[in-house]
Amino acid sequence: MDKSFQFLVAILAGGVQFLYGDWTMLLTILLALTIIDFISGLSAGYIQGELKSKVGMIGIARKVFIFMMVAVAHLIDLLLIESGLESKALIMTMVIVFYAVNEILSITENAGRIGLPVPEQIKNAIVVLKGKDERK
Repeated sequence: MDKSFQFLVAILAGGVQFLYGDWTMLLTILLALTIIDFISGLSAGYIQGELKSKVGMIGIARKVFIFMMVAVAHLIDLLLIESGLESKALIMTMVIVFYAVNEILSITENAGRIGLPVPEQIKNAIVVLKGKDERK
């Protein structure tokens, strides 16, 4: 393997480690949800005849910004841990859950735009994740 490629991979891995700490299952879930949401949004746009490259580019920028916000939350956690005010990655966890719930809501909306019925179990899970019952 080329040494410059290995160096690039090492730099990238170090950057990810600095920005996100240990890669967790929560980060993997968020990554999967953002990809699913982007694909479901593209599909809904295509089916409805509203597929536009500008809208797609804005969607990609939003997905990138989600991970920028998670990185900022991790850095805030590091500040709080270093100053003795916190002992775990609380802010980052809350930010990941917030964006994961947003992605789930968006995927569900995209399913509705495509014409798919949404299973009651997913609707119930959304209610639990949001922390309130909107069906009342």
